[in-house]
Amino acid sequence: MDAVLLETSNTKHNTKLSSFGKTLIYATGGLAVGVSVICIPFVSPAIRRVCLPYVPATTEQLAGVTKALAGRNGRLLDVGSGDGRIVFTAAKLGFKADGVELNSVLVYYSRLAALINPLYRGTRFFRRDLWKFDLKPYNNIVIFGVEQMMNEFERKVLNEVKSDTVIVACRFPLPNMVPVETIGHGVDTVWKYVVNR
Repeated sequence: MDAVLLETSNTKHNTKLSSFGKTLIYATGGLAVGVSVICIPFVSPAIRRVCLPYVPATTEQLAGVTKALAGRNGRLLDVGSGDGRIVFTAAKLGFKADGVELNSVLVYYSRLAALINPLYRGTRFFRRDLWKFDLKPYNNIVIFGVEQMMNEFERKVLNEVKSDTVIVACRFPLPNMVPVETIGHGVDTVWKYVVNR
């Protein structure tokens, strides 16, 4: 009788551990799936043809872009707009500013930030592929690109934009155009170009 009682007690004890184990597995699995879903938009740039990671603009880069755009007005496009800080800075300077970005999380974040702050309500953020996005409406373009894409971007610019368009390249220069101004140094360097036809 004692052996049967002991066996029944062990079975109940194992069932309790098994239920706890299942709950722990479900919770851990759910957490892993949640983290994966959140991380996919940030990791997926690494598996594209050209890796475009999200790296926010520094205070020095924002100051460099502001200096490069001094005396300018009109429409501005930030290519790879990330969290929107270049677009928002441009809006404060009086530009009609837009951003184009592939990362949907960053696009929604930027749209929400624009909705919350009345200063940024005129800004727009597009979730689009840069290579299919029309640059013609913009007379000021800021790009935070990577070295591998700058040659192709330069060709796109020269094929699409009007004369007197200012291109501000951050982190990496355009490979063939000659800058009219270079601001800052190191990773905070900003190159200003003017398209002449």
